[in-house]
Amino acid sequence: MDITSQCVVELTWTLKDTLGEVLDELDEPVAFFLGGHDLLPKIEEALQGHTVGAKVDLHLEPEDAFGDFDENLLFLEPKALFPKDIQEGLTIEGTALPAGCNPDAPRNALYTITEIYPEHVVLDGNHPLAGIALRLSLKVTHVRSASNEEQEAGTCGTGFFKIETDGEPDASSGLLH
Repeated sequence: MDITSQCVVELTWTLKDTLGEVLDELDEPVAFFLGGHDLLPKIEEALQGHTVGAKVDLHLEPEDAFGDFDENLLFLEPKALFPKDIQEGLTIEGTALPAGCNPDAPRNALYTITEIYPEHVVLDGNHPLAGIALRLSLKVTHVRSASNEEQEAGTCGTGFFKIETDGEPDASSGLLH
């Protein structure tokens, strides 16, 4: 079966930055719905017409992946607003930010604590791969027609490249599985 919109593909991959550093590797296939919001548009476009066994190599610039790094999504917040056991790398949903945080911080973002100072915490609302050009090597392991439920939902319910904010697809602020 050829890959077309409204089908489900199972993929394995190796994701690298442009220097060749492996950022993620998946040996067990994961199912993605094409024509919904499981995959970035450039990935869907590159997969069209391929079949099981195909290997697809992509170079994705930031604007085709997780967007450019936005300094306006960095916030310096008082450390006293957060629990004492916070650590760098911890992620916080924007809707769960403590009272007293900057009201300009979008509540539809996922924030990562990137630095902890004696009096302040740095919150970064950018996707962890924002601003990074990526090299993605995909292998198609299975292709099938999407079920009615998958078509209605626009997703298989899983996905490394699942993109959404406020329930709407948005390639600039995806969530990394």
